[in-house]
Amino acid sequence: MRFSTLAAFIALVASASAQTISGQYDCMPAGAYTLCQNLWGESAGVGSQSSTLLSANGNSVSWRTVWNWQNNPNNVKSYANVEHNSAKGVQLSRLSSAPTAWQWEYESKSNPIRADVSYDIWLGNQPTGNPASSASSYEIMIWLSGQGGIQPVGSQIQSGISIAGHTWNLWRGPNANWQVLSFVSANGDITNFNADLKSFFGVFLAFQSQTTNSDDNGGADYLVQNQGVSTSQYVQAIQTGTEPFTGSASLLTQNFNVALNQ
Repeated sequence: MRFSTLAAFIALVASASAQTISGQYDCMPAGAYTLCQNLWGESAGVGSQSSTLLSANGNSVSWRTVWNWQNNPNNVKSYANVEHNSAKGVQLSRLSSAPTAWQWEYESKSNPIRADVSYDIWLGNQPTGNPASSASSYEIMIWLSGQGGIQPVGSQIQSGISIAGHTWNLWRGPNANWQVLSFVSANGDITNFNADLKSFFGVFLAFQSQTTNSDDNGGADYLVQNQGVSTSQYVQAIQTGTEPFTGSASLLTQNFNVALNQ
């Protein structure tokens, strides 16, 4: 088979295997994950969004979301995301590590654009509970990108926090019955992120550092030490995706993985 013919065949197979969802609350299985549209704020704007599963292999997933939203530039229109099906139900006091990697890129985007690319991690008093519900105690966001001057819930309470080899500004504020704590990259987009999430919200152990800021080796667990997050809390969900406000973009996750180890 000639190279050009082989390349066309591979592209055809990839296209045939990719699955796209476009409804407001459409979800689909994605290997160890579930891919969901979650266009929860679409009524605040005019536009559309679709999400496509590209591949799922073991604990890794690749997907794309394409969106175009206008009107009400301060309102989130959606949180298209993947959620791990089993990396949940672990109490912080029993968590030894939470390794994660996320490689992503904007394949295209409008100028201007208002959107974030973020983890959305949910903690609660019980092992199980739906995100953004009465079961939620804390919503921990990690913004790897924030475009167009958007801001998280609440107000900035600290800057220059060093965790996982990057510098973050921390925001805090209430939303319904839970507290939102958002780590926002202080140095622009982080498109190749590798970290132990325990460095952000993990367990305080007696032998660990008592410093105010976490170190780059994940030796300190910032939220437990500095923001009063109890080690009795459970990780109820780990989601990763994007919150668009206005503009248009094609966001590709080349690879994402996460695990909770006890």
